[in-house]
This record gives sequence, C-alpha cells and structure tokens, in this order.
Amino acid sequence: MNFRTALASALLVATIAAASPAFAHEGHHHGPQDGAAMNPLAEKVRAANARFADISVATAEGYAPIPCVSGPAGGAMGVHFVNASRIEDGVINIARPEAVMYEPQPDGTMKLVAVEYITTKGPANLEGHLFGFLGAPNRYGLPAFYQLHVWAWQDNPVGTFADMNPTVSCDAARPQ
Repeated sequence: MNFRTALASALLVATIAAASPAFAHEGHHHGPQDGAAMNPLAEKVRAANARFADISVATAEGYAPIPCVSGPAGGAMGVHFVNASRIEDGVINIARPEAVMYEPQPDGTMKLVAVEYITTKGPANLEGHLFGFLGAPNRYGLPAFYQLHVWAWQDNPVGTFADMNPTVSCDAARPQ
C-alpha cells in the first residue's frame, strides 16, 4: 500500500476517532511557550517554519488536512495538514515537515501549534532527536513509520516531542 492510499484510509480512521465522545477533551489551557522556547530544536523549527502561521501557505505548498486527532486519554494533536509527497520522498528537512499541525479555534481560524516529521526509513533522527516508531497495524491504518512531533508554537507540559498535547483540543473542530 502506498502512502497516498494509506493516507486516505487514515482519514476515515481519524474521522471516526474525532467523532467519538470517548476521545473528547473537556477544557484546555494555552500556556506560555516556555518549554518550546528553551529547546534549541524547537527554536530552529519555529524559525524555519514560521511561514505556516498562515494556513494558506500550507495549502499552497501541497498540504491537505485530515480531521482533528484527539488522544484517548485527553489532549490532542490537532488538525494535521499532510504533504504526502514529502512523506514519500523519504527526506527529512527541518524546513520541509511532512505535516503541519493546527488547533481549531472557536472563531473558525486555525492556530499553528506544531509540525511532524515522518519517514518510512529508520531508525530516524533530527539533530539527534530520535523519531518514535509506530508499527503496523496502527490506529491510523498506515504502514509502519517513524515520526517526531515538535511542539514549537504551543507549550506541551508532557514534552516538546510528545505525540499528544494536553493543552490542545479538537473541541472547535468543524466537520470535514
């Protein structure tokens, strides 16, 4: 299965997960960016990808949204805008993340919170930070892959490179 087919499958899985009340997260806090600001890799990611604060830049660069992803224990990753061709090329480049993550806001806008680097080649690392391995089968319906989240714009109390962020919510997500 190629990543484009797998990505389409993941859309279905993410839609079901996002719609499930078991994945809802009540209440959230948007704290200061202290943790992300003190991390050198997060600083580099923020500088290299600041253009994505404007969501139209992401779409112009070939990113497409998948539904907001909430965690089974609370928190969320947000709405991933994924560039499948960047996943398929297997190249990890700090200024060309495979996914850009946004938190839906009550007013309908999207706030840039993080990026995700994804590859099927591994083990992988970015400037010494090891990627997590997600084997198959997985909840996204994708083949096995390596991934690294970098919460560069939204502080994550569980870590700059954690998957889920308890301060991020899908509560304001609009159905796709």
